[in-house]
Amino acid sequence: MNRPNIPVFFAVDDNYVPFLAVALESLVAKISDKNFYEIRVLYTHLSDEHKKPLKKYERENLTIEFVDLNEKIDRIANKLYTRDYFSMTTYYRLFLPDLYPTLTKVLYLDSDIVLLDDVANLFNIDLGTNLVGAIPDGAVASVKEFQDYVELVVGLKDYHNYFNAGILLMNLEELRNYRFQVKFMYLLDTIKFKVAQDQDYLNRLCKGRVTIIDNCWNTMPGADPDKRHKNPKLIHYNLSNKPWHLDNIPYEEYFWDFAWQTDFYDEIRKIKDNYSEEQRQEDIQTGIRLVSLAAKEADCIGDDRK
Repeated sequence: MNRPNIPVFFAVDDNYVPFLAVALESLVAKISDKNFYEIRVLYTHLSDEHKKPLKKYERENLTIEFVDLNEKIDRIANKLYTRDYFSMTTYYRLFLPDLYPTLTKVLYLDSDIVLLDDVANLFNIDLGTNLVGAIPDGAVASVKEFQDYVELVVGLKDYHNYFNAGILLMNLEELRNYRFQVKFMYLLDTIKFKVAQDQDYLNRLCKGRVTIIDNCWNTMPGADPDKRHKNPKLIHYNLSNKPWHLDNIPYEEYFWDFAWQTDFYDEIRKIKDNYSEEQRQEDIQTGIRLVSLAAKEADCIGDDRK
């Protein structure tokens, strides 16, 4: 049977493997026999010991491939800026158009997610000639400092169109025609976005050519309660909203339902049990510093919006 291919990419390092396992557990629970799912995991630091338990999620219609990006990243590592808890993995998705010249469309997913619907339904959203499909960022919509930052510094006309890059449907064919990677490398040399790094670059380069997707496909626990989707299809435990750190995180029950089915459940519980008050306070301070940084960056640019 000739089944449609659904190419899905993740990026991970050894520290995040337990949470990728939860994401894969949820993904596999919803796949359809009508499709063939090609999962690729991008990495620079991933042990063989961690690859083995992830390979168990392979099925007759689902494959998992590990893609070593060490050589690619080493060539430009001195240009890639990260802060706080972010790692270099956050940049990997930006290289997909040139890494996979035969693919026309792919889906990139962060690893701190659970899926409650077939990922093929997200992949099959029509992008037309737009470069990407994505969901507006709930954190930006809730914080005035972020709104000013994305309009004044990143350069979007309307902060409502600033998207979260953790769930990203990518039109690789159009991105190659647009010479996305050449432009990205140029911006790396000329502009340093300090708040959301790769996400800021993506929003700057893709503005005006984004298909806005319903937030049921990127439901964030930290969003305003009245803006959280009542019937989420994908939950994204982004920023500090981690059920493996804190209690009473919205939608935490979905995470734990899948976590206990993985080989990493005991390890995840240990992570939560060992999460200290000092770490919690540091996460709070990280959020405060991020808002302050956004305000400082925006304050350095004139505002003629009125």
